[in-house]
Amino acid sequence: MSTTSFDEGRLMQVLVAPIVSEKATLAAEKSNAILFKVLRDATKPEIKAAVEMMFKVKVDAVAVLNQKGKTKRFGKTVGRRDHVRKAYVTLAAGQELNFGGEGV
Repeated sequence: MSTTSFDEGRLMQVLVAPIVSEKATLAAEKSNAILFKVLRDATKPEIKAAVEMMFKVKVDAVAVLNQKGKTKRFGKTVGRRDHVRKAYVTLAAGQELNFGGEGV
């Protein structure tokens, strides 16, 4: 494994938000993967380092996909949603991530 060091300030910005959806829940149950919305220019090694640093877990693999923004109409005007880069972060066996859903 490479010992590339990343700027901690940059790593704090790489993960934009966790994605909570039916598909994300299925991925979590099936392959121990968590979905994140990430910066458009984030690399796989950056995403891995950010998740390991912020959540103190061991990351097995990172898969990314770029999703084009949908074109939507707002009355007469036509607008477009932002493009999104998603990261499927697979955790190592025995690792788990909780976003603090308990005790609400």
